[in-house]
Amino acid sequence: MSVPRATTLSVQSSSSFQALGMQQPLELPGQQPPGCGKCIPVCSSSGNAAGCCGGSGSSIGSVGKGPVMCSAGCENPYAGLVALLRAAWLSGKTRPLEYRVAQLEALGRFLEEKKQEILEATALDVGKPSFEAYLIEILLCKNELNNTLNNLCHWMKDEHVDKNLMTQLDSVFIRKDPYGVVLIIGPWNYPIHLILVPLIGAIAAGNCVVIKPSEKAKNTGRLLAESLGCYLDSDCFAVVTAGVQETSRLLENKFDYIFFTGSPSVGRVVMAAAAQHLTPVTLELGGKNPCYVSDTCDVRSVARRVAWGRFFNAGQTCVAPDYVLCTLEMQEKLMPALREAITEFYGSNPRESPDFGRIMGQKEFQRIRALLCSGRVAIGGQTDEEDLYIAPTVLADVLPSDPIMQEEIFGPILPIVVVASMDEAIDFINERPRPLAVYAFSSDCKVVAQVLERTSSGGFCGNDTLTHMTLTSLPFGGIGCSGLGKYHGKFTFDTFTHQRGCLHRNMGLEALNGLRYPPYSQQKLGFLTAAFEIKRKGTCTLL
Repeated sequence: MSVPRATTLSVQSSSSFQALGMQQPLELPGQQPPGCGKCIPVCSSSGNAAGCCGGSGSSIGSVGKGPVMCSAGCENPYAGLVALLRAAWLSGKTRPLEYRVAQLEALGRFLEEKKQEILEATALDVGKPSFEAYLIEILLCKNELNNTLNNLCHWMKDEHVDKNLMTQLDSVFIRKDPYGVVLIIGPWNYPIHLILVPLIGAIAAGNCVVIKPSEKAKNTGRLLAESLGCYLDSDCFAVVTAGVQETSRLLENKFDYIFFTGSPSVGRVVMAAAAQHLTPVTLELGGKNPCYVSDTCDVRSVARRVAWGRFFNAGQTCVAPDYVLCTLEMQEKLMPALREAITEFYGSNPRESPDFGRIMGQKEFQRIRALLCSGRVAIGGQTDEEDLYIAPTVLADVLPSDPIMQEEIFGPILPIVVVASMDEAIDFINERPRPLAVYAFSSDCKVVAQVLERTSSGGFCGNDTLTHMTLTSLPFGGIGCSGLGKYHGKFTFDTFTHQRGCLHRNMGLEALNGLRYPPYSQQKLGFLTAAFEIKRKGTCTLL
């Protein structure tokens, strides 16, 4: 059976869409109400999305099924596309289990059949080692996909809930409704994973989706725009590539949910745009993730686990340990162990290692290189702008006031900040915005438990780094400045699902309703109190 192909809409801008990766701000969308619902295709053709089999992506005047114009004159270039997807969603096409499974299985074929192209594209974009690319961009996406397919029929079922005395004869349940037309905006550092994982949940929940890859990861974005359309239904899914200005116009449209991964500064712009339509959002942002290392630990194991988490993908991971907090004594022990771990992983010259990536672009390179002035370079520090190479670097004697401690590093530099004790480390963490993750290393479980108990963060990992985000059974997301909302596994399905509270009462037995109707009386109130009241049973004890 042939599967309709996803729409690809390509708009180029002189401004690179760097904002979704890290720094460049988007314009705040205007107040006009585009996507008015009156946008219609003015002609029809049988052509598929351009670029499906290797083309360059369609122009704005040929969105899959021909030009899309707005009869209300809303003048937004994306209004027609959003209207077409909304019409498809309102038709109920995405609701059946069979349809959702077919689209998810098509995504699985994309991952399998385009595996080599994915590895090549990520290598071209950011010098990503094939091992790391396969692990994150392919394997973890497959895990999410298979976990969803294994459980979707259960997740979709109505959830029957407790009833009081007055509703014993009623059907009371939670219906798992899709939101409608959702927008997913992805970053450049994991350009496949951070698009497909939320997309899997959005499809599983029964939504239509506009997919906006990062323009900064040009090769991967081109792969998604040209190839994803061969697998997904063009009536319900569209890939949009655009620059900053065009993305601001895209955000002017009314979506039913927006899922954004990127920097906090751009997250604020996305949230402000969503607020114009009271659209709910998930913001997966970042921040400075502290890593406390106690004096009682296996130093070699700590060094290897921290170095792997920090220098994976050349440090361009939102959940990577951003800095180490430890005593001066532990800093002296960690330095030779970190040097040994870096040499073990990448050889004596990491620049020649096939397992160490590169920085994404000149702007990012220059920003990260400027941070090397902080503290003292104890390990590494070598740079090559032409090759976009910054060596795995450890900085010692870093002060809280140093430039590197004022922003998320997002690069292969690990600063060490000296503290006197665990209490001081916890105070240091709590004085700053809540991070995406907190890491704690100690041979004493009580120390790890103390850090967990007395800090707040999106996630927590004791005696390791990164591995908590590989599990579909754990929610992944930030808190405060590090993000809003959560996903992975069923949490992604729940994110894109409106939990609709439902009660269905029989038309008969009207006499039972008489207690609630006027004229009121104390006797009626007494009966209703007995029927509705929830009484406390006793104290609750945490085991």
